[in-house]
Amino acid sequence: MVPPSKSSLPSRRNLLRALGAGAALGGLAGCGVPAAYVPPAERAAADLSATDKRLTWANWPLYIDTDDTDARRRPTLDAFRERTGIAVDYIEEINDNDEFFGKISPSLMNHQRTGRDLIVISDWMCARFVRLGWVQEMDRARQPNVTKYLDPLLRSPAFDPGRKFTVPWQSGITGIAYNRRRLGREIQGVADLWASDLKGRVTLLSGLDEAFALLMQGNGIDITRWTADDFHTVCDQVERQVRKGQIRRFTGNDYIKDLSSGDVLACQAYSGDVIQLQADDPDIRFVVPEEGAELWSESLMVPNLARHKTNAERLIDYYYEPEVAAELAAWVNYVCPVPAAQDVLASAKDEESAALAEDPLIFPDTKMRERLAIARDITARERTDFAKRWNAVAGL
Repeated sequence: MVPPSKSSLPSRRNLLRALGAGAALGGLAGCGVPAAYVPPAERAAADLSATDKRLTWANWPLYIDTDDTDARRRPTLDAFRERTGIAVDYIEEINDNDEFFGKISPSLMNHQRTGRDLIVISDWMCARFVRLGWVQEMDRARQPNVTKYLDPLLRSPAFDPGRKFTVPWQSGITGIAYNRRRLGREIQGVADLWASDLKGRVTLLSGLDEAFALLMQGNGIDITRWTADDFHTVCDQVERQVRKGQIRRFTGNDYIKDLSSGDVLACQAYSGDVIQLQADDPDIRFVVPEEGAELWSESLMVPNLARHKTNAERLIDYYYEPEVAAELAAWVNYVCPVPAAQDVLASAKDEESAALAEDPLIFPDTKMRERLAIARDITARERTDFAKRWNAVAGL
């Protein structure tokens, strides 16, 4: 299987660039607006799964395996339909977390159906949905594979202890990428980004939720319990680097182009992107800093009033079968949330798939796993002030 070219991928984590509708709505839970929150008793609708063998699934573009000869076919999804008889209306409609939030939030806050049984969004946005009571608790009795195979590192984020409402679709690492040949030395930690030989050749991620955790880890902060003071310390540090001219610019996924061209020598980066960059340039390296790096996920959720909840839960569990998870991982090249899929890939007949089993950016090794952590999310009360501060620092 041939993974997608990341140069053609839209950003799946293109986050808050300026305060807008998404940020305002995200603050509702902290502003005493009673219409936004939905109590547990009002989240479920009559489940039609037993008689209506279908479901509607909203996902990001290029985030599932496709057939090499026919891009309209999705092998793992086709196999699910053949096995279960459940037809899946798969919609690639999510291009930005805030944009999608704005699209479906009017229905959710007004206790109306969204027309979707399953959605995939970034965990920091999942936290917002969970706080607002806009998603349903899953029945783990219907999901033995999730119970058995979900990576222990991903099992209990602060926003959803025990993963009652969310299940990771794919995961990844925010770390540092750099060009070893052009730089002429190694990078080991966040502090290395501020070296004099990198002046004007460094980029940071522009999204508030993407950038802050790794920078805090560079200060030795435990990102599972960071404080407002920790956040403002990072902002102060980045402001100083901006004034010194150390930081070339703040980017979305366009850092890929800068790093490939040599305009940038080191940058904040996502592990999945670097796998693709390395295919074209083996001098590109990815570093999980000594102080640690952020482990994130984009997760599956069942929105309120979904009419095919059982079918959706069955689909989620299907993707946690190690064989299915391995097939998906070989195509998307993100961190696989099913560690047992590594043995499946290792036994693959073709060398390319077998090699993926040894890639720590898909299956982090023990040493790397010890340095990974899931950041505490930014709360609704914090978001407005933090976004204003970060956007001022990043010039957004």
